[in-house]
Amino acid sequence: MLGKLTWDVIPLDQPIPMAASGVVAIAILAVLAWVVIKGHLPYLWREWITSVDHKRIGVMYTLLAMVMLLRGFADAIMMRAQQAVAYHSPGFLPPEHYDQVFSAHGTIMIFFVAMPFMIGLMNLIVPLQLGVRDVAFPTLNSVGFWLTATGALLINISLVVGEFARTGWLPFPPLSELAYSPGVGVDYYLWSLEISGVGTLVSGINLVTTVLKVRTSGMNYLRMPMFCWTTLATNLLIVAAFPILTATLAMLLLDRYLGFHFFTNDAGGNMMMFMNLIWAWGHPEVYILVLPAFGIFSEVISTFSGKPLFGYRSMVAATMAICILSFLVWLHHFFTMGAGADVNAIFGIATMIIAVPTGVKVFNWLFTMYGGRVRFKTPLLWSIGFMVTFVIGGMTGVLMAVPPADFVLHNSLFLVAHFHNVIIGGVLFGAFAGYTYWFPKAFGFRLHEGLGQAAFWCWLVGFYVAFMPLYILGLLGMTRRMQHYDVPGWHPWLIVAAFGAGLIMCGIVLQIVQFVVSIRRREQLRDKTGDPWDGRSLEWATPSPPPAFNFAVLPQVSGEDAFWEVKRHAAEQRQSDQTSEYRDIEIPRSSATGFVCAFFATIMGFALIWHIWWMVAAGAIGAFATFVVFAWRDHDEDLVPAEEVARIDRHGLARRQAIFTREAAE
Repeated sequence: MLGKLTWDVIPLDQPIPMAASGVVAIAILAVLAWVVIKGHLPYLWREWITSVDHKRIGVMYTLLAMVMLLRGFADAIMMRAQQAVAYHSPGFLPPEHYDQVFSAHGTIMIFFVAMPFMIGLMNLIVPLQLGVRDVAFPTLNSVGFWLTATGALLINISLVVGEFARTGWLPFPPLSELAYSPGVGVDYYLWSLEISGVGTLVSGINLVTTVLKVRTSGMNYLRMPMFCWTTLATNLLIVAAFPILTATLAMLLLDRYLGFHFFTNDAGGNMMMFMNLIWAWGHPEVYILVLPAFGIFSEVISTFSGKPLFGYRSMVAATMAICILSFLVWLHHFFTMGAGADVNAIFGIATMIIAVPTGVKVFNWLFTMYGGRVRFKTPLLWSIGFMVTFVIGGMTGVLMAVPPADFVLHNSLFLVAHFHNVIIGGVLFGAFAGYTYWFPKAFGFRLHEGLGQAAFWCWLVGFYVAFMPLYILGLLGMTRRMQHYDVPGWHPWLIVAAFGAGLIMCGIVLQIVQFVVSIRRREQLRDKTGDPWDGRSLEWATPSPPPAFNFAVLPQVSGEDAFWEVKRHAAEQRQSDQTSEYRDIEIPRSSATGFVCAFFATIMGFALIWHIWWMVAAGAIGAFATFVVFAWRDHDEDLVPAEEVARIDRHGLARRQAIFTREAAE
């Protein structure tokens, strides 16, 4: 009846997962109780859970990423603490639990922190920058988010029901085959990523279509803000690369469930095929993560330097060059596996070449700042910290692009340090820069500046203290994923690294405090003009937060930095307040389709993991019924009357004009 699911799968004999799951369960129940008691449930259902507004979905993606960051960082702290105390000692994490911890850490940080954070910011901002009212497929956008949330939920269920994979963040065969991983850990990994991967793919299709086909009048390709270009490149990579991941994991599922032999060591299987396929997705994935961050830094540096982005067209060319080259370097991830000298040389050279367009971007950012009136606000601090940190990570990457050097450093902590150098210094710093920069646009008030800067310095210093020792340990010969060790020369460096992780934890605590303090002081931090940073692109032309329809009258674009041009011609801007220009606006109607699809996807995923076949059938029927109901829906838009549009827009214009007048008088 319940397949492989029994009471024995709950790890009652392991205090750490039970305590962690207990804390999580209590927190979830407390939040749900508060929501119900305060009467917020109807509001949450109507305005958030069933919303198809790109801004709401963007905020939910970002919130999911932040919650999962806490979970993923908890795993990181446990790893660093374990290695700090595991000299001539078994430490406090048994080997089977330690293996799950490092596997879950990588999986969560890549798929459920970095990806949702970037997709959330793209969802929130890109339609506003393009001067339009929503993404191309609003309901599909909701489905993509909720499927991503389903994958995150399944991984967290594995904390207390069963186990997670012990294979690392990529399930390399033969370790992930049924003979060597007979438990459900690999199945949790595979089904959570298959489901969330579909969500990511539909989000990629949506954003590619939006950038290519849904732009305001005059917004041609070479007038788009840089963030829109990096969004286009990122989602082209998603559309091209994620089907590879989905197919590769599906083949591994067929191996495990139906006895196929795609990646086994017998019956015609080939483990190296898995390596090629997973890295044909895996290396573009690095740029799927970092290209949106490049766009964020371009927006932030231009705004806080008070100048147009230097070399805009070269930045566009560099972005698209990275988009193409990222597919031509995957084999550098397994130089040591016998591809041959000629093949290794070709991929080594391609890896070095991809550093050139990245270098172009760094010089363009520096030249943008040069001669500008630079304001050192928190978003710019994240950007400067990124440039220094990312360049170091890039140089170590070029070093490992040399096959003989990679033979020495492969699978060592040098590689771990390089990867985190790029992902933390590039992706996370970019996410935090965008979060701080666009927070007032999403919520109508700024984040506390002092606490934000304190969090930045804790993160920056903590990163260097935590990961620079790993470069040294890699050169000293320490391999990654070691649960204990007996080499005395490694121990001091691992203690320093654990101390650095503690500093990063201080940064996270300060960010939580910043969020709480900012909410409590939101009236003092209120963004009354919609343009708190003196921005240059069209998102700052809307009130903060924007209305559901974004723009009362769709803007006309005549050049780069569209809103900057509008502010230069403020008289024309005031003349736009004409009653005759307001029209009825159709906006997408809220739909529970995404949430219901995720509900049935969760049931199906859990049932497939535990071989509960009747539950699989019930979930499939429910999902199919959901699609049928949605397809037969005959009323999918709501109408905002012209009078309501005019009232909202005039109120915003009057408020902004009063503020500008008062500031001019002062």
